[in-house]
Amino acid sequence: MSTSNILRGTFILTLGTMLSRVLGLVYIFPFYTLVGKSGGELYTYAYVLYSVVLSVATMGVPLAVSKFVAKYNALEEYAVGRKLFRSGILLMSITGVVSFLVLYLLAPVFSPMIINEGSKHSYDDITLVIRMVSFALLLVPVMSLIRGFFQGHESMGPTAVSQVVEQLARIIFLLGSVYIIMKVTKGSLPTAIGYATFGAFIGAVAGLAILIWYWFSRKKHLDTLLEKDKGTMDISYKEMYKEIVLYAAPFVFVGLAMPLYQLVDTFSFNKIMAMAGYANSGDAFAIINNYGQKLVMIPITLATAFALSLLPAITRSFISNDQDVLHRQMSKTFQILLYLTLPACIGLSILGGPAYAAFYSYDELGGYLLTWYAPTAIPLAIFTVTASVLQGINRQKYTVYGLALGIGLKLVLNFPLIYLMGAEGSIVATGIGYTASVVMNLWAIKKYTGFDYSIVFRRTMLMAIFNIAMIVGVFIVLQLLEGFIPYSDGRLQAIIVIFISAAVGAGIYFFLSYRSNLLMYLFGNRFPFLNRKTGERGL
Repeated sequence: MSTSNILRGTFILTLGTMLSRVLGLVYIFPFYTLVGKSGGELYTYAYVLYSVVLSVATMGVPLAVSKFVAKYNALEEYAVGRKLFRSGILLMSITGVVSFLVLYLLAPVFSPMIINEGSKHSYDDITLVIRMVSFALLLVPVMSLIRGFFQGHESMGPTAVSQVVEQLARIIFLLGSVYIIMKVTKGSLPTAIGYATFGAFIGAVAGLAILIWYWFSRKKHLDTLLEKDKGTMDISYKEMYKEIVLYAAPFVFVGLAMPLYQLVDTFSFNKIMAMAGYANSGDAFAIINNYGQKLVMIPITLATAFALSLLPAITRSFISNDQDVLHRQMSKTFQILLYLTLPACIGLSILGGPAYAAFYSYDELGGYLLTWYAPTAIPLAIFTVTASVLQGINRQKYTVYGLALGIGLKLVLNFPLIYLMGAEGSIVATGIGYTASVVMNLWAIKKYTGFDYSIVFRRTMLMAIFNIAMIVGVFIVLQLLEGFIPYSDGRLQAIIVIFISAAVGAGIYFFLSYRSNLLMYLFGNRFPFLNRKTGERGL
């Protein structure tokens, strides 16, 4: 395939993925209006369990299969990829059925482990929503395999289109069913959330239908490739799946990072809060693990996407053993990530109250917990990028070690911190866990590439100074606005406060970055207008 076609395919897949993620973020705001914190709590219990089981069931299949098929297609051994496809469909079907049965049958067992007796939600409510979401597991693993097969043939359209259609179908069904149940028929909240979680199955049906259509429309071309097969390699199923597991393992663990942290909270948060005598544990759980998390992921998604776009070049430099270029690329990747992530997360933390009010509704607890939660996204973003770097230099096992260390700390610290601090203790435990994982990843990168972090550290200190100036500016603006535009009065007022404060903060940050030439060093090659034609000494 030509380079232009590869770039076009990558662009299509990236666009489809980003659009799917944006849709996954946007729907939560009308959803909150319909069901509130109580509904979000129920929904999150089901979805956290579903996400973990799904990650295990699919086993990183899309990227692993893609890599496997692409490898043997390059060798013109097309029959090997088709052999994997046929057996994989059967394996993923079995995996889907088994994972569905596990989640469906164990739902009554999980329910009393999640909430306390006498909670505002009953055990039957939790069982219902878990069982409703479990049906999606029958289809999603198969869908993942088909997507990986197409991607292995450098055909990104099927994955991109099916992702968007899946998300659209899920959201339309979710919001439509919840609206009808809550507003039209005046049904119960657990029933509405049950149908909302069942939307995952409806989305899977739509996404799978798109992939089946693509399969039949492109089968003739795929069969033509089989006619060109060299037929010199006969790989056993054991060898084939051993190779798939080696490819898939890192993707499984990176994808599990956030769901595993949420899983720890799912099974411990309410219990510890009750032991410590704190009220409203369900509301706090929903804010931390659903509503607040969605807001935090907005800047993180954009920042990591920009930084990760540099990683293919890092992989090429590592393979060609060009250490100087590799170190420059890694330095630029880390600096861009920090440059975009630090102000976004710190700014969201400062504006936690107005941000929560603007996107949902005024809620003192919601704004307070968002202020605590937003900074944890900084180590999460760094973990995501460093895990990809380790994948690029073929040291992905350290990602697993780092994640295990972080989850272990979360498990150990969750009880004492929640008991002593309340809901924010869970956030602190998560932040410590993410940070430990990042330290492990950074150590491994240093060990196997010899990368010197000194320039990244110096630039980070400069960014920290700019962020302090930004914080001061935003605080002053908030104090000035508080008297005549109180964000607690309504969503419009909150949006105005957010817009003005964010504009002032961003203006301060970018002005200082421009005057110091930091913008030129980071983005000048991509955006030439940022280059300052001055004789000033560089950073």
